[in-house]
Amino acid sequence: MLPAHPAVLRDLLEKYEAQELLQPQGGNEVKQRMDDLAYTLCIATGTRDIDAALIAARHQLPGARLGDDSILLHTHNQPSPSHG
Repeated sequence: MLPAHPAVLRDLLEKYEAQELLQPQGGNEVKQRMDDLAYTLCIATGTRDIDAALIAARHQLPGARLGDDSILLHTHNQPSPSHG
């Protein structure tokens, strides 16, 4: 898979974040636009969900720090609580 150009990723991220701000008062049009942007971000980053796509896109931007997803690594590496 060829990586998406950083300018394209930045544009998609900015549009997605703008739609997130509109979501509370937005209707079906805002939701549809967010769904479309989420799908495009997933395709552009080779991921399957929007959270992973956002992280992957941000990592591919110039100046990205490798530790930006440390909170996710920390959470996923924790043992699950016992059910007792």
